[in-house]
Amino acid sequence: MKLFRTPTPALVTAASSGLGFATALELAREGAAVALCSRDLTRAQEAAQEITAATGAPVLALEADVRDPAACTAVVEQAAEALGGLGILVCNAGGPAPGGFERFDDAAWAEAFDLTLMSTVRLTRAALPHLRAGGGRILTIVSSSVRRPLPNLTLSNALRPAVQGLMKSLSLELAPDIAVNCIAPGRVLTERIQELDEARAAREGRTWEQVRAQTEREIPLGRLGDPAEFGRVAAFLCSPVASYITGSTLLVDGGAVTNL
Repeated sequence: MKLFRTPTPALVTAASSGLGFATALELAREGAAVALCSRDLTRAQEAAQEITAATGAPVLALEADVRDPAACTAVVEQAAEALGGLGILVCNAGGPAPGGFERFDDAAWAEAFDLTLMSTVRLTRAALPHLRAGGGRILTIVSSSVRRPLPNLTLSNALRPAVQGLMKSLSLELAPDIAVNCIAPGRVLTERIQELDEARAAREGRTWEQVRAQTEREIPLGRLGDPAEFGRVAAFLCSPVASYITGSTLLVDGGAVTNL
């Protein structure tokens, strides 16, 4: 049985690849009516076609750079108009640039702020009238850095917890009409994880395979996650099955974060 008995309209941002794509795919597979966006319309269209081929469900492809305030508003309105409303908003964006504190000037901090925090603020603000119309769900993809700082990811370590704080606040403000949650991936095998492993390998004079093997040894389940595993959990949190969950951050990390 599918998670969605009726085709609830859902918008997933930054979904042409990686965790956004995995989330859009599973939402479509579970019966939601999905719109996805990417900065590159061609990539968005290719992702939509791939999901349709895998699920048989039509998927709407849109173009939006979530760093742009006007684009955030426009993509929400386009999705709501095309889908006949909006019941689910999944806020996602590419990760901030890696690096230590001394690497970044004010411009880099401002760019990361717009990408990571303000994109969520703007998308949520635009979506609220639609979500309030019949109840709804907001899910934000953050990172396990909300629970522990990650090496060489200063921008993420600073800004992802800010997003989590915003979502927790909204879970109180918007209850009982709208459920608001975060999902925090650990090491799930995406292009970004590959890039981070390669960058670490270059810094440390090792191969990325050696870095990957060390990472896997540090994960209790002994491996990286599959994007499909993440997508299934994200779809669950967006579904009626998770109707009594709000204000939560769910880790999908193979047990890597060991604090209580």
